[in-house]
Amino acid sequence: MTGAYGQSLQQQAAIDKAAPAAGKPAQPGNASDAVSRFLSERGLTMQVGEVGGSSRLLASVRDTASDLVLSAMNFLGVRYTRGGNSVENGFDCSGFTRHIFEMSVGLVLPRRADEQAKDSSLLSIKRDELKPGDLVFFNTMKRTFSHVGIYVGEGKFIHAPRTGSAVRVEDMRDSYWAKRFTGARRADLKAAAEAPVTR
Repeated sequence: MTGAYGQSLQQQAAIDKAAPAAGKPAQPGNASDAVSRFLSERGLTMQVGEVGGSSRLLASVRDTASDLVLSAMNFLGVRYTRGGNSVENGFDCSGFTRHIFEMSVGLVLPRRADEQAKDSSLLSIKRDELKPGDLVFFNTMKRTFSHVGIYVGEGKFIHAPRTGSAVRVEDMRDSYWAKRFTGARRADLKAAAEAPVTR
């Protein structure tokens, strides 16, 4: 896992994983949990909590052991920049998803949201089949696939929403997102992780 915050979270996760072996039991959901502590240290727990069910969401992220989702959570608070595709310059929605997939599993997605939705290597899935790490698409600009985010579980997704905001978690069941949802795609993350990265 890479990225501005990825290394610190990865190191903390390794410490927490080793804790039971050292006779220190892990206590999910409290300060000994890497994800919870990471978000808390950066003042981002309220941001997740604002959409409700933060403890369930964090448990879902932990339970999936998804490097992709953990990597995405590392970028909470990074500013939105139209055309942006890096931590330094900020992200737009598709720049964010492309960066996360490339950095965490080595899969290079197309640059634009509509291109990602049409990528033949991704499997089209139904809303009731969503799993953490799936791409979710929305019609926010009167175009079928004009916005994209990453599903993190518990009906929530992480994305870079719009100018003047930052990467955040929102609830897909909120009326704004529910009526604009246009589909979801799933990558073969295992195959992507095992394949050599080609650029």
